[in-house]
Amino acid sequence: MYGLSRFEQTLLGKKIFITGHSGFTGTWASLWLNSIGIQVGGFSLPPETTPALFVETGAAADVESRFGDICDFSALEKAIHDYQPDLVLHLAAQPLVRRSYQEPMQTFMVNAQGTAHVLEAARSVKSVRGVLCVTTDKVYQNKEWDWPYRENDPLGGKDPYSASKAAAEMVIHGYAMSYPWASGQGPAIAIARGGNIIGGGDWSADRLVPDFVRAVIGGQRMVLRYPGATRPWQHVLALVHGYLMILAGLLGDNPGHYARPWNLGPQDPRQFPVRDILEMMGRHWKMPDVHYMDNPLPEAGALALDSSLARNALGWVPVWDTERVIKETADWYRQYDQDPTRARDITLAQIRSWREGLGQ
Repeated sequence: MYGLSRFEQTLLGKKIFITGHSGFTGTWASLWLNSIGIQVGGFSLPPETTPALFVETGAAADVESRFGDICDFSALEKAIHDYQPDLVLHLAAQPLVRRSYQEPMQTFMVNAQGTAHVLEAARSVKSVRGVLCVTTDKVYQNKEWDWPYRENDPLGGKDPYSASKAAAEMVIHGYAMSYPWASGQGPAIAIARGGNIIGGGDWSADRLVPDFVRAVIGGQRMVLRYPGATRPWQHVLALVHGYLMILAGLLGDNPGHYARPWNLGPQDPRQFPVRDILEMMGRHWKMPDVHYMDNPLPEAGALALDSSLARNALGWVPVWDTERVIKETADWYRQYDQDPTRARDITLAQIRSWREGLGQ
């Protein structure tokens, strides 16, 4: 095992409970934690896609796993109570913008009410000292300007997904103010707002990289909605890295320093439109036939995060720049396509590579 970073040392010996552990980010987080000897429990719906990273990597063997819906409060509370974790990483969500237009009520139920369930369950289990709730860069009131959003900018949301995540933040704020950790009434609560996550093993519908992979492997035409839209592209390991640093902080001597919102966007100052990301993926693998969609559902055109707070106050610095992120992502899918039985080895090798870049 490569030497542990300071935040990893803080987490060693602790029990971490992940909602959404069977999803894309949840699987990467579970494998990272398990690879350094940290015990992980999880509560999640079964994987929705075939293939799914959770299945392909055999991550079920690494997690004390329980399948269920965070909308079922009793089942969720029992799972957390039975596990008695020190920390909760709340990842479970309806994460797709286009699905939120088709299923707005379910999106609000999962993302806002589900977050209330997680916080209430965590509050009722006294072993829980900290909760990190993961929302999104899309919680901000998007003014389509060129400046990156900071943590104190107004929240909003022009679509059901964005609004549901902004609503979740109101729930989180209400719990943090009503049951302050400082007086022992609840766990310390932090928020992480990340950008557009990419990385190997994501097979979600209506996402750029999974759509690219399906088009390459299947020899199909790829339908592209917003070729000129810019997004804060970042590797899933950059987010997991930030999440673990915040969780470690919630266990430290000054949890109040960490119990707040954090932007975790890419550090690369260059902004890449969708078209450039596709072309980079194509250079590292293959380029599918691309078709541009007429009259797509509305999404933000420009979106960037100011992550200087996380960089300066947390010491969070992603290891790979955008071009390396694209290369590693293309490499993951190319190797998996050649031999799917190597999914776990490929994933663990990339986790090891990222950790080696952290130093001690």
